[in-house]
Amino acid sequence: MGRLSETFARLKKSGEKALVTFITAGDPDLAVTEKLIPILAEAGADVIELGIPFSDPMADGPTIQKSSERALASGTTLPDILEMVKRVRRHSQVPLVLMGYYNPIFLYGQDRFATDAVAAGVDGVLLVDLPPEEAEVFKAKAKEAGLDTVFLLTPTANAGRIAQVRRFGSGFVYYVSVTGVTGARSSVDASVFERVAEIRGQLKLPVAVGFGISSPEQAAQVAKVADGVVVGSAIVKLFEEFHGDELSSRLAVFVRGLKEGIARTADAPEGRVK
Repeated sequence: MGRLSETFARLKKSGEKALVTFITAGDPDLAVTEKLIPILAEAGADVIELGIPFSDPMADGPTIQKSSERALASGTTLPDILEMVKRVRRHSQVPLVLMGYYNPIFLYGQDRFATDAVAAGVDGVLLVDLPPEEAEVFKAKAKEAGLDTVFLLTPTANAGRIAQVRRFGSGFVYYVSVTGVTGARSSVDASVFERVAEIRGQLKLPVAVGFGISSPEQAAQVAKVADGVVVGSAIVKLFEEFHGDELSSRLAVFVRGLKEGIARTADAPEGRVK
């Protein structure tokens, strides 16, 4: 059992839900990313997604697009990210998932990527433009290397897509709470709760919900029906506003608040959050 499966199993056993945080690797540079990973974990992040910067991030809203641009401007490459993960593994065992687009993986080489990612200490990969119907070859390489393949499900996913995710997915499933691109939103659509409950009934994998979650209150609402809550744009937004020690401090406070919000759901009556 890998770090992702172990983490979700441990949290489930204790009646907790996972907080999955997203930052772009290399924003503003990889030295900062390396410093922030243990800070995020200590503040309450159970899983950390590291965005692979890409020049055409079509599924991302303005906040993460700008983050990717800053990372590319600093010279961040996929091989550099893997080397950074190696260094992180000397002192942190928090589960790490690389999230991005298929093109950098294709250029790197599927076999080589899967092998090198696992050797570096990466636990899983989520490629937003590689649907399960087209991922059989990549999934085989990843499985052979011991790398979890996380897939997205959207509100419009039909029974066939869910079956494909059930067949090829591992680690967890990322449910996109809204249609469109990433970005913080002021509320959680009521349809999310019914849809997530429906999907969880069809999958054995944990289901984490993301896209648009930006506050402890929203995280708490989603945690009532999901196995995990993913927060990205609201965290990445802090990179635009703060730098250095102040960025580290602001991130720690924000992530701690998210985790505390999620934790409140454990004692709340069904369907309500204290």
